[in-house]
Order: sequence, then structure tokens, then C-alpha cells
Amino acid sequence: MSNHDKQLNTRIARPQTIAGALGGLIKIFGVRASDSDLLNRWNEIMGDDIASIAKLAAIKKNRDNTFNIVIRPTNPAYTLQLSYQSDEIIKRINKYFGYNAVGKISFRK
Repeated sequence: MSNHDKQLNTRIARPQTIAGALGGLIKIFGVRASDSDLLNRWNEIMGDDIASIAKLAAIKKNRDNTFNIVIRPTNPAYTLQLSYQSDEIIKRINKYFGYNAVGKISFRK
């Protein structure tokens, strides 16, 4: 059994989000999501807890295929809270893309 077959047959202990499942499929089939997908699916990828207080303001693709992400809080008071959640935001974006896609994350008031 090849490594690829093992990946397809491996069961996950807990249910996945749609973004997580897409990230896994993207990785297996070698297709990459685009930055416009991230913009269009922001609410799905982030979930209600983050999407309700933050919007994607800008995406810049770097030469090394990573992205610099700029997030705008819906209220400036959420900036500090979002900065504490930046690791989770990066994790969700990377999971969606199927690789370490985030080069830098910043917040704009």
C-alpha cells in the first residue's frame, strides 16, 4: 500500500470542517486554492467566532507562494482580541490551503 493510499484510508478521530476537508483534498490532488477563494470563503474558513468580528482587508501573494494577510476588525476594540487569536487564524488559513500559506498577518483599524 503506497503512502498516498494510506492517506486516503486514514480515518480522522473527529469530524472535520468543510475548509479542513477541502485543504486535505487540495493537498492530495495537488490543486491549490487561490487568494480569491480565501476572500469568497472567509466566513466558512474562519467560522462564526472570528468572521463575526473580522473581515479580510487585503491579500498579497509573495514570491515564495506565501500570503501576507491584512485583517480589518469590525470594531477597533476587537484588534487586541484578534491579535491573541492570530495563531488560530493562521492555522485555519493554512489548513484551508493545505500548506503553510501565511507569511505574515497584520491588523488594520
